[in-house]
Amino acid sequence: RQLSLAEHYQPQRQINDLAAELGWHGPIIVISNACASGANAIGWGVEMIRSGRAKRVLAGGYDALARLVFAGFDSLKALAPSGIPRPFDVLALGEGAAVMLLEAEDVRQSAALGEVTGYATATDLHHLTQPDPLGNAAIRTMTKATQQSGLTPADIHYINSHGTGTPFNDVAEAQAITAWAGEAASGIAVSSTKSAMGHLLGGAGAVEAVICLMALQGQWLPASLNVREVDSAVQFDLVRTFRRAKVEHALTNSFGFGGTNATLVMKRRSA
Repeated sequence: RQLSLAEHYQPQRQINDLAAELGWHGPIIVISNACASGANAIGWGVEMIRSGRAKRVLAGGYDALARLVFAGFDSLKALAPSGIPRPFDVLALGEGAAVMLLEAEDVRQSAALGEVTGYATATDLHHLTQPDPLGNAAIRTMTKATQQSGLTPADIHYINSHGTGTPFNDVAEAQAITAWAGEAASGIAVSSTKSAMGHLLGGAGAVEAVICLMALQGQWLPASLNVREVDSAVQFDLVRTFRRAKVEHALTNSFGFGGTNATLVMKRRSA
């Protein structure tokens, strides 16, 4: 048993075992960019398909919650004492995973849930654990991802924010969204679904990308729950209760320790 634990501690072993079981072949790439890992994995998979290096890619993110991780965030005084996540207020940890099957149009055999139309990543080089207070790298990723999609900020109907509940992150992201969107900011709906499940760390970006696909398919907006005080930096439409809405284009942000930033833009696909 101890040998098995040591073998499966290696991050590639889970996907190795899955590939062997299902008879899959191809390169296995492990992307470890802290809390942006899942989003960057999906973005990298999209780039592999666009460049012709692959026709199908299984991409996603997961992270197992451990005492060491919990103790680390606690030492940073970043956790909500109650354990209740409050994005744009205070943070709580969670555990989860998500994967997407990405396919090129010429090999797709079933109806697509949506289309990833834009992806960008950038590093802010500001601090190991604190984001650039001006959100410059986040502005770059949102700008490049929407440009790659052929869209403007006004075309984005919903943003699933990184929204961890930590003052440094939330204020920086709010300022970045406002700077990126300009006059269109007040008309863009924004929420953090970490409020319902906590921060999933390496799995967060992938799960939140799937939630965006669900919102695009269902034509609804998930809420930011448990919000008590909204920072003055919030100039957009902060969704605090579930609502029905037209959603054709959604954007999701993922930021991680070390200054890594990733943005995905997705488009609704009709049945």
